[in-house]
Amino acid sequence: MVKVRCDWCGAEPIYVQYHDEEWGVPTRDAQALFELLMLEGMQAGLSWITVLRKRAHMREVFFEFEPARLVDFGESDVEAALGDPGVIRHRGKIEGLARNARAFLELEAEQPAADFFWSFVGGTPIRNRWGRRTDVPATTPAAAAMSKALRGRGFTFVGPTICYAFMQAAGLVNDHLVSCFRHAQIDRAPPPGVVRARR
Repeated sequence: MVKVRCDWCGAEPIYVQYHDEEWGVPTRDAQALFELLMLEGMQAGLSWITVLRKRAHMREVFFEFEPARLVDFGESDVEAALGDPGVIRHRGKIEGLARNARAFLELEAEQPAADFFWSFVGGTPIRNRWGRRTDVPATTPAAAAMSKALRGRGFTFVGPTICYAFMQAAGLVNDHLVSCFRHAQIDRAPPPGVVRARR
């Protein structure tokens, strides 16, 4: 039987695998949440496939997106990254990683990051039932509220559209189309358990 997927993922293997295995899967892992938020910020103005193609190398360059290590990403590191074709070479986005890492660690010192992010959906994934890609919004009031809260905490590259894309990727919302085989699978999955961040 041919699997019906969301049409945005096309047929490229790396995109299909991301759609089938990662996108929309609810997670409470702090490390995963931080990485997804950073990658969505990296995507701004670009296509997601560009980010996917560079993700493995960016993990190497950006210390696996571990906030405790990224806070020490200094000017020499930034300059080296700007000369590396394997990463998204945008000074503001790269410099923002250290700033966001600091803000994330400050957040984690107050409360589990997962509790913060999941609070914008009441702790439970929003189960949407979209029939067409054009039905899916670019942002929502919840994403706008998250964006405002993150900016207030010193995060950068966290606009409402980026925050909604993050919510979709991290499974805070199920935005697989109802015709997609993953929609029902994710809806049936148990709520994400509390997973401690990797140290």
